[in-house]
Amino acid sequence: MAVKTTYDFDQMLSNAREAYGEELFRMAEEGIDFVFTYSDNVAPSSSAGKLLSKYPERCFNFGIAEPNQVGASAGFALAGELVFAQVFGPFLPLRAADQIHTDIAYNYVNVRLIGTHAGLTAGGGPTHNDIADLALYRAIPDLTVIVPADAGQCCKAIRASVGFEGPMIIRIDRAGSPDVYADGNYEFEIGKAIETLPGEDATIISCGSMIYECMKASQLLKDKGIRAGVLDMHTIKPFDRDAVIRCAKKTGVIVSVEEHSINGGLGSAVAEVLCEEGLPVKFKRIGLPDEFAMLGHLDQVYRRYGLDRNGIAETILKLTGK
Repeated sequence: MAVKTTYDFDQMLSNAREAYGEELFRMAEEGIDFVFTYSDNVAPSSSAGKLLSKYPERCFNFGIAEPNQVGASAGFALAGELVFAQVFGPFLPLRAADQIHTDIAYNYVNVRLIGTHAGLTAGGGPTHNDIADLALYRAIPDLTVIVPADAGQCCKAIRASVGFEGPMIIRIDRAGSPDVYADGNYEFEIGKAIETLPGEDATIISCGSMIYECMKASQLLKDKGIRAGVLDMHTIKPFDRDAVIRCAKKTGVIVSVEEHSINGGLGSAVAEVLCEEGLPVKFKRIGLPDEFAMLGHLDQVYRRYGLDRNGIAETILKLTGK
């Protein structure tokens, strides 16, 4: 059953970076015990800044020493604490890979690494494009990886992580993504994809802020007589294989869309399922090619690589032959 969504996107922007801080503040007010570590980009006026102001004894600033932050977060967790750690996303997988692998995952500790500025949203060009992280995270054992579609889903992920055992990455964009879901009255379960829109002719499998463009692409395709469904694969690990198989058998056309390199990310996970199950479907990955992305306005970059609604719709038109 598809959930209730909204297409009034341009008027309904939300900010996952603010939302997670608000959720943590609410949890602290409710008496939930946790430690918060952060990089020096947390502004005092932000929602996370409110947590710092009222509960300074549980908040620790590590400046721009991301490996130290991740390692110390593991130490807090080994001492019995639940830890939420906000880290600048482009630096998290590259600078702190060893700490994520050995300190966090190998020790199987309850640390939730919140990687911000995911994909291309940092706006800082190739050095700050976070486009290889999912490939690393997928290869690390025992590491749960969640990519929320909007601010509300980010809050759901934060809540769901409280009673969840083991290490976790929550990958969010910089800010200002449209609300995908009209309200919070839908079930969010770690490891279970959500049928955001139903479809009969094709299925778009995506995650994070790309869900927005996929839904708009579905609108464009509907005008051309193609019913394209959208599957929100918010959890990259553990991967919902059953959802991919179900959609492949139903529509026969699968397109993955991700703000990540086409190597090793969501599209690779989908391809692995399709190949291993021997499903005779038409399949295409949309993401960043094997190159450093161009420097430019985010909308321009999306258009360049076919990540915008028009590019996604065009890819599906070619696959369906309509």
